[in-house]
Amino acid sequence: MPLVMNREVFITCAVTGSGGTQDRSPHVPRSPQQIAESAIAAAQAGAAVVHAHVRDPETGKPSRDLALYREVTERVRDSATDVVLNLTAGMGGDLVFDGTEAMTRMSPRSDMAGAAERVAHVVQCRPEICTLDCGTMNFNEADYVMVNTPGMLRDMGARMRDAGVRIEIEAFDTGHLWFAKELVKEGVIPAPVLVQLCMGVPWGAPDDLNTFMAMVNNVPADWHWSAFSIGRNQMPYVAAAVLAGGNVRVGLEDNLWLDKGVLATNAGLVERAVTIIENLGARVIGPAGVRARLGLTKRGVLPL
Repeated sequence: MPLVMNREVFITCAVTGSGGTQDRSPHVPRSPQQIAESAIAAAQAGAAVVHAHVRDPETGKPSRDLALYREVTERVRDSATDVVLNLTAGMGGDLVFDGTEAMTRMSPRSDMAGAAERVAHVVQCRPEICTLDCGTMNFNEADYVMVNTPGMLRDMGARMRDAGVRIEIEAFDTGHLWFAKELVKEGVIPAPVLVQLCMGVPWGAPDDLNTFMAMVNNVPADWHWSAFSIGRNQMPYVAAAVLAGGNVRVGLEDNLWLDKGVLATNAGLVERAVTIIENLGARVIGPAGVRARLGLTKRGVLPL
């Protein structure tokens, strides 16, 4: 197939995620202030979009606390640095079992919530973008399943759409793209359509280039897309995504290292991505360009 390189690239920085990375690097932000400051620094380094989870400020564990999301949003919005805000809606579908002989009940470690609760922070905070994980998947942990049923995704997607927030499809395998196309066909996900190809996350799509191009080739031509891989392949995927015609994502959610033995910051990862993109002969675009491309509107949080 011919090379169709993207010459106008936007960078998303996933600043913290929900995994146990806070115990592996002091640079992973925990508190709303730290998350906002790290997001702002990433924007100043060249990220047009920041993708944010929130964490318990004391323990660093993932949280769905609406007050934490509001504080992050307000801090980012009140900053003098402009950036497109992308909030996760992936929390609340975490099904955990206590081993293979206890499959008739959920573990107390599970975090399962209804559609309204899972998107409450999106409706209240009104980011330009929020994520929708378009499928159920076994994750790396032995007895953990990320649960997103077709009914749940239709319900969550409709609530996101009605709140005026652009949906970013998160696709961890080709079947997720298949169902996303159905949601677009049904009008649950309106145009312009945005998708993030999530590569190398066990046990979704592996990040070999054959699988990556299978994912790319399943993205409709009129959709906008980005891609990332985790760990040591994060930076190679910056180049791969641009060369394949897409945009890129980096950040501490997906990778903690800048070089061997050198822990990264979000800003440092964005700076490295900017260098790769520009060395390929492409240009990094900012938040205004992303808003124009994706039809986004910057808004403040709803009053309490």
